[in-house]
Amino acid sequence: QVQFVESGGGKVQPGGSLRLSCTVPGFDLNYYAVGWFRQAPGREREVISCSSASDGSAFYADSVQGRFTISRDNAKSTVYLQMESLKPEDTARYYCAADTTHRRCTVPPRRYEYDYWGQGTQVTVSS
Repeated sequence: QVQFVESGGGKVQPGGSLRLSCTVPGFDLNYYAVGWFRQAPGREREVISCSSASDGSAFYADSVQGRFTISRDNAKSTVYLQMESLKPEDTARYYCAADTTHRRCTVPPRRYEYDYWGQGTQVTVSS
């Protein structure tokens, strides 16, 4: 069963930074757009970023635009999310998944087209 493994979460003060990683050993990411999602308690899972496999393009939700940067290393089957200037409202569990239909991120990414969800990694932004 293919499943992403997320890591890098933790507790950080407002204004701090974290780098999340998402890997799926042995899975070829060259054929898939990969998205980062997050879910806060009591809220729906939302897409925050996506990395295209086809042309290097990326998508960012308005809430993270200019603060978060997505990147990927296909040779390592890993996608990263660099998060800067973190805010308390960024507190959530963060997940990644692959778009099983597209190599290029749809705008906006459609959650129902994503699969291979991991267990997520918790990010808490608090003083």
